[in-house]
Amino acid sequence: MDNNQYLNPFDNEKLSFLVLLNQQGQYSLWPEFASLPKGWEVVLGPVPRSECVTYVEQHWKAINPFDNTVTESR
Repeated sequence: MDNNQYLNPFDNEKLSFLVLLNQQGQYSLWPEFASLPKGWEVVLGPVPRSECVTYVEQHWKAINPFDNTVTESR
């Protein structure tokens, strides 16, 4: 087996991803094949992982775990 067989699906650039958003305004990258976790909604995708990263960087301004305010730039 080579290292590619051990690649975490959340890091796999070859997969399509979704950007999820919860009620606290937190974002998550999620592989398209995986079931959606409860309390999260799809706001982008399925698209390449790199597009998801760009979207999150543009829309999630306060990545502070202690800031529970919902962002207004959905």
